[in-house]
Amino acid sequence: MVAVLALTVCAFGQAVVPYGTSISADAAKKVAAAAIAEAKKNNWAMAVAIVDTAGYLVYFERMPETQLGSVEIAIEKAKSAALFRRPTKAFQDAVAGGGEGLRILRLTGAMPVEGGIPLIEGGKLIGAIGASGGASEEDGKTAGAGAGMVK
Repeated sequence: MVAVLALTVCAFGQAVVPYGTSISADAAKKVAAAAIAEAKKNNWAMAVAIVDTAGYLVYFERMPETQLGSVEIAIEKAKSAALFRRPTKAFQDAVAGGGEGLRILRLTGAMPVEGGIPLIEGGKLIGAIGASGGASEEDGKTAGAGAGMVK
């Protein structure tokens, strides 16, 4: 049992979440709707992306007045969270810590900015959400509201 647990721990001390069946378009729309509702509640203009387990786009929505640069950033945050099976804030924190954490900057596809969160259902990764348009903390809160729709 200890050996199995040891094998499920990866970099950053986080357990590896197994991949499940990818999120459906209908479920992705509900996740995005919750994120958009959070952004509207706080008067934040956001771009929200939902990707499948492989990081491919399933659903995307951009609120009016969202800066255009946030479109690609939201997608990249979601993709990074899905492919590395962890929130992008983990990369942000590693880079902020300096030293060996700066190695993150060389990982292809690792987005070191808060706002990408894996979507976990029944203990398995079914995709990820990415949000961009505000400060990193606002992006994270927006994405978190969407991720909270998945149980």
